Amino acid sequence: MKAIRRFTVRTVLPESIAPLGRLARNLRWSWHKPTEDLFTQLSPRAWEAVHGDPVKLLGSLTREEIQQLAQDPDLVARVRELDADLQTYLHEPHWYQRTQGPDAPAAIAYFSAEYGITSALPQYSGGLGILAGDHLKTASDMGIPVLGVGLFYQAGYFKQSLSRDGWQQETYPVLDPDELPLTLLREADGTPARVRLPLPDGRTLAAQIWRADVGRVPLLLLDSNIPDNDDAARTVTDRLYGGGSDHRLQQELLLGMGGTRALRIHSRLTGAPAPEVFHCNEGHAGFLGIERVQELMNPGAGRQPMTWDEALTAVRAATVFTTHTPVPAGIDRFERAQVEHYFRAGLTPDVPVDRVLELGAETCPDGDPGKFNMAVMGLRLAQRANGVAKLHGSVSRSMFQGLWQGFDADEVPITSVTNGVHVPSWIDPLVWDLAVEPEENDAEPAARWRKVYDVPDTELWAARRGLRERLVLDVRERLRASWKKRGATDAELGWTASVLDPDVLTIGFARRVPTYKRLTLMLRDPERLKRRLLDPRRPVQLVVAGKSHPADEMGKRMIQDLVRFTDDPEVRHRIVFLPNYDIAMARVLFPGCDVWLNNPLRPLEACGTSGMKAAINGGLNLSVLDGWWDEMYDGQNGWAIPTADGKASTDERDDVEAAALYELLEHHVAPRFYGESGDTAGGEPVPHQWLAMVRHTLATLGPRVSSRRMLTDYVQQLYIPACVSGRRAAAEDGAAARATAHWIERVRRAWPEVHVEHVDAQGVHQEPQIGDELRVNAYVRLGTLSPEDVTVQVGYGRVSESDHLHERSSAELAPAQDLGEGRHLFSGPLTIDRSGPFGYTVRVLPCSSELADPAELALVRNAAD
Repeated sequence: MKAIRRFTVRTVLPESIAPLGRLARNLRWSWHKPTEDLFTQLSPRAWEAVHGDPVKLLGSLTREEIQQLAQDPDLVARVRELDADLQTYLHEPHWYQRTQGPDAPAAIAYFSAEYGITSALPQYSGGLGILAGDHLKTASDMGIPVLGVGLFYQAGYFKQSLSRDGWQQETYPVLDPDELPLTLLREADGTPARVRLPLPDGRTLAAQIWRADVGRVPLLLLDSNIPDNDDAARTVTDRLYGGGSDHRLQQELLLGMGGTRALRIHSRLTGAPAPEVFHCNEGHAGFLGIERVQELMNPGAGRQPMTWDEALTAVRAATVFTTHTPVPAGIDRFERAQVEHYFRAGLTPDVPVDRVLELGAETCPDGDPGKFNMAVMGLRLAQRANGVAKLHGSVSRSMFQGLWQGFDADEVPITSVTNGVHVPSWIDPLVWDLAVEPEENDAEPAARWRKVYDVPDTELWAARRGLRERLVLDVRERLRASWKKRGATDAELGWTASVLDPDVLTIGFARRVPTYKRLTLMLRDPERLKRRLLDPRRPVQLVVAGKSHPADEMGKRMIQDLVRFTDDPEVRHRIVFLPNYDIAMARVLFPGCDVWLNNPLRPLEACGTSGMKAAINGGLNLSVLDGWWDEMYDGQNGWAIPTADGKASTDERDDVEAAALYELLEHHVAPRFYGESGDTAGGEPVPHQWLAMVRHTLATLGPRVSSRRMLTDYVQQLYIPACVSGRRAAAEDGAAARATAHWIERVRRAWPEVHVEHVDAQGVHQEPQIGDELRVNAYVRLGTLSPEDVTVQVGYGRVSESDHLHERSSAELAPAQDLGEGRHLFSGPLTIDRSGPFGYTVRVLPCSSELADPAELALVRNAAD
């Protein structure tokens, strides 16, 4: 029998345990072990049935069970104690309040298309979402006033299962927001708050706003599934990364523009300070900058409206853009005509549509004039941009170099902040208690992790085995459930009870499954892998998980190839594939693995934080030198898989790197784990050299991969500078922004007149030596510009056979003489500081205190031009 109407009945808790509602609806429980334990203890069977969701748990309790809980004095006292702890956490000063000065922003808006906070709120697909969730959690712990903005997807990403022949299958269970830890944002009269965007053909896209409390951080999620919309508009927020190009564009318009409007509504209704810094996490939310430009150009806003250039200058000053994409194919691109069609519908009535289109134009030499590039727009709307690892910063500078023609790749204004992981979410409590000192105020983080050096080998080894054993039991349960969904009967599944061995070296591999991550590199030589799995003295076992995008047929084929290998009765007790990889699975998988495997095509891994999560649990990384591992591998915290020459074909590269992987497993990893005698598979003796690497990993990587380090970097390197620039640009009705915009317009208009006419040097000897000083004179035509508008630099260093400068240094030349008719002499000393082929050149750059980087305007005039 099917219900004709469905609604959610709220649980009414007695006053004595009423704080349980607050504890359930603040997502801090997802990383605060005492609160999670409280919910587990209310009803262990029900907690398991609702998959660790406290809101659903409370909703599942009967009236009688609730009354019993309310009459338990110990429970009541525990509830009150944890509620008081939460209130203290929410209101007491944290790191940000104790350490930051007046330049720190009062509020920071953080936009992301996905958020991975807990499996109870499935609004994530992979690393980008997990990173965003960790960003919010860490901001909460540190007291950083972040406000998250995203979309509420009615079916989340998807649930993954396998067919009998190992093909990925997707299902999309519809989520009921009333059963989730969410609160609807309402107007003073109780009606739901709404944002509205005009669409072509006279249609409207409206969305209500759900709020999730991530500790101290509000997360606003926009939901289009409301009666105000027509059927098509209601489905805009149906699935994460779902639908075609038009559907995706509407999602991103709602995220960026609707999200900015939602922030204004939230501030109006709650009194929360308006954001002073806007952080765009990847290009999906890039339209937020257009909405803010519209606000400043709106003549009805009660102040003097700005021009396009003035508003753009003000918006850029307070915006940070983070790119996570190491390849152009990973960037969202729309048809230029498609974007124009939407903006002609009146999305931004005061903004010239042609100027919007210019922001996303691929003006680099190999760009497509018919495309609108979201990452390019993100870079042009932000005065500060970063990649997510040192290597990724370098890759990003090269990838976007075409937007800064005339500059070397290392001068492109994209810095890097290496990602981190939220330690309380990902470290197992056993490892935390064993290896990490409790946090005390703002003590040196590295000192807390050195506690592990005091732990005896036997105790550390026993802890590692216990975590491995828990993983084995979890894998057996999940594997059996997976096979049941594949159609197997109980009579066929007796073998699952003996899958994996808690005394065998356990390797983990879990991530999204695009082709560049090479899920099946381990299968390059199947017989060699089998020998490694079945080695009688030093066996290994593998736990593999990951989802492929529903439209990625190649990724699905890779999963099927791996699953078919794992189905082989000869090896299925040593290698498993677990479907539906999510946060709940990861919290058991990371601590239970001895080694974390990562073998992407270098340099296509932007960061790869899964290996960080393994490291904080004492796992050793076995990885290609890509992403974070490239900068943090030190020879004692794991192993680096050598990479093939870049000139090799794809097949040759895979062959070489797979062979290197097998070699490391056979001759380095397994012997170190088992000891030279190979007899630790029975639990003894303790492998002291292995544990020395575990200690070193925890002590040295723990503080470096922590998202507290990441957020500290964001605050100091990006948020505070953006706040200072933004405040200065907005002061006195935007006087500085208006002046800067006019200066930029004047410089751009005059730039074609700028030339370096002649350069000479005095003091050059026939046989120059280190320490010789030259005086460089540059005769520069500035036209209508003045010397104060520019910087004239001499760049010098070692030169290649093609006369390209390497190991480059630079110095400024000072104005020395006005030669009339727009010509000026600039002069300054240059000291020869190295031997060998040496050279120098001169260039002219715009100069203003309002520029965050000399290359910001992409204007340069080199002496050779």
